[in-house]
Amino acid sequence: MHRKIGNVKVAVIGLGYVGLPLAFEFSSQFPVLGFDVNLTRISELRNGTDRTGEVDLKSEGMRRLTFSSDRSDLTLCNFFIITVPTPVDSDKKPDLRPLISASKDVGEVLKPGDVVVYESTVYPGATEEICVPILESSSGLRFDLDFSVGYSPERINPGDKKRGLVDIVKVTSGSSPESGEFIDSVYAKVITAGTHRAESIKIAEAAKVIENAQRDINIAFVNELALLFDTLEIDTGKVLEAARTKWNFLDFRPGLVGGHCIG
Repeated sequence: MHRKIGNVKVAVIGLGYVGLPLAFEFSSQFPVLGFDVNLTRISELRNGTDRTGEVDLKSEGMRRLTFSSDRSDLTLCNFFIITVPTPVDSDKKPDLRPLISASKDVGEVLKPGDVVVYESTVYPGATEEICVPILESSSGLRFDLDFSVGYSPERINPGDKKRGLVDIVKVTSGSSPESGEFIDSVYAKVITAGTHRAESIKIAEAAKVIENAQRDINIAFVNELALLFDTLEIDTGKVLEAARTKWNFLDFRPGLVGGHCIG
C-alpha cells in the first residue's frame, strides 16, 4: 500500500486528557476530526471549553480541527487514532469494552489504504489479537493487505505544563515495516521531542505496560517509606533530598498510584 503523508486526514476517537491534546497538535499539520460518543463533551469542545484543562481552545485557536459524535463523519478520514480508556472491572481485569466499541466504529468506515493506530493501554498482543479481528469483521477488509494497524502508547502526564505531548518522545510501531515507517513519519510531524520506532506492536505495547508498572511500584514503595519515616519522626523530604545526591538513585516522591493507565 502506497501512502502519501500529504493526503493524511486524521480522526482521533476519544477526546479525554489523551485524545484532545493529540487532536489539537495534529491539527497544526493535518485536517483532524475529534470524535467522541459523549454528546456533552462534544458540545463543550465546540464552545471552546475543555473540562480537563489540557488545552486552551479559546486562546490557541481551533486550527484545522472539528468535533463530532456522528459516526458517518469518520468516513472522511484515513488515519484513525484510538485513545479510549482501558479501566479495570470489578475483578481487577482490564475492561476492554471501550476499546472493542471504538474498533467496531472504525471498522465500519474503514477503506482500503487506511491506517488505525491504538494508544490505549493494553497487554502485549491485545492490538493484534483483539482489535484487528474486529476491524476485519466490521469492514470486510484484510489486515495488512487492505489496511494497516499500529500502536503508539500515550505518555501524557495530566496537568504537567512543562512536559506536554510534543515534549515527550513518542514510541511508534506498525504491523509491517512500510506501515511502521509511515506511522512514525506522521507522528514525527508534530512531536518535537522526536520519535522512537519500535520493531513490533507487541514491543510498543510491552514498553507501555512496564512504564506504568515501574511508576506504580516505585511510588507505592516511597509511600510506604513515608509512613515509616513519619512513625520514626523523620522528614521524608529531607531523606529523599539526601538520597538523590547519588547519581543512580530513582527519584520518586510520595503520591497517588492508579488511574486509567494500569500496569
